[in-house]
Amino acid sequence: MSKIYVLDTNVLLQDPHSIFSFGPNEVVLPAIVLEEVDSKKRYMDEIGRNAREVSRLIDKLRTSGTLHQKVPLGNGGFMRVELNRCSFDRLSDTFVEPTNDNKILAVTLHLQNEEETIKQKKDVILVSKDVLVRVKADALGIIAEDFLSDRVVERDDQTYTGYKEIYISGETMNKFYDMHELTLADLPGQAFYPHQFVIMKDLYRTSVSALAKVDEQGKKLKPLVAEGDAIWGIKPRNVQQKMAIELLLRKDIPLVTMIGKAGTGKTLLTLAAGLLQTEDLKNYIKLFIARPIVPIGKDIGYLPGEKDEKLKPWMQPIYDNLEYLFNAKKQGELEKILAGIGSIHVEALTYIRGRSLPDQFIIIDEAQNLTKHEVKTILTRAGEGSKVILLGDPKQIDHPYLDEFTNGLTYVVEKFKDQAISGHVKLEKGERSTLAQLAADLL
Repeated sequence: MSKIYVLDTNVLLQDPHSIFSFGPNEVVLPAIVLEEVDSKKRYMDEIGRNAREVSRLIDKLRTSGTLHQKVPLGNGGFMRVELNRCSFDRLSDTFVEPTNDNKILAVTLHLQNEEETIKQKKDVILVSKDVLVRVKADALGIIAEDFLSDRVVERDDQTYTGYKEIYISGETMNKFYDMHELTLADLPGQAFYPHQFVIMKDLYRTSVSALAKVDEQGKKLKPLVAEGDAIWGIKPRNVQQKMAIELLLRKDIPLVTMIGKAGTGKTLLTLAAGLLQTEDLKNYIKLFIARPIVPIGKDIGYLPGEKDEKLKPWMQPIYDNLEYLFNAKKQGELEKILAGIGSIHVEALTYIRGRSLPDQFIIIDEAQNLTKHEVKTILTRAGEGSKVILLGDPKQIDHPYLDEFTNGLTYVVEKFKDQAISGHVKLEKGERSTLAQLAADLL
């Protein structure tokens, strides 16, 4: 039996192609949703881009019929714009204010009441990313669902960590230490992703273990090349940091993704690796560092000064780490060092569109606040010989239309995990301080 799906505005702004995600069912867009989309299309950000894309898609559907009637979507389903079903008679006692959310609820409730009078009635379902809209719908007896088809993974325990732990026999462990290699034939029943790390433990000797990395074909396990190495005075403090350094120093892995909660050392390790390879080894001509401009809490508004002065408050976390690496303790010392080097560029992602970045070590911090479209834009900027590192914590989302399962960083991790050119690791243990670790765990 087919269903009727009423879409909230935030679903369309999250995924402009969401109207095609409901199969052979009927998709209804209340007129107020079109009004809200229209109010957003002038924005010069991802929300505005999605609003304009929705407008174009709906306009294209007009060639197939009249929008207030059913127009085919090409997947067996139909879409229509609902114009005249915003009666508040059933809502006036509960939700008095005629807000846009309440108008969408009114449309859904009216459609549901209509279906009750039909012999072969259809389920009417409201789809919204807004939790409170779904709560209000439930209070009115309306079926409400979140829009989940844009999720890369469904649950936190399904996310790719970049490593796995296995138990092997003492004989196999000895072979790894002697031959410095294991194949899939030595590990029956095991399957690996390219550049995945493997923590091997002896079945009977609990104190015996080994750390290996899978090759680009996903068929051989080999010891780490950079295990335990110090980079710019920074030594790995745990096994995941060893994995991170291995990925950061490998020129044959041009895409590295790294996730972890606050204080796990993502940014510091990456900056140290970038400085080593640009300033010392000369593997890259420039260290390019950027992060999205997304405020935490209430925005402080416009900032005075030239571009660099405006950017500095947003980029201060990067400068804090650079001060530590350069041991710059005096006022203005870091600025003099960076001016003298000239190969380190700290910028906002606002200015990356249209650029080509060859032979550069590119660090994108706070990548969890990027949408799928934005992260695609960034990765397609990487020129020949460049290495891109995406850092972030998917549990700390500041973007209003993203969550830990739909953000650009998680999207890249899952889409690239079986590609030979990429590597990933999830940092687990905080190393900033005991206070920072407890705050990350308890709060």
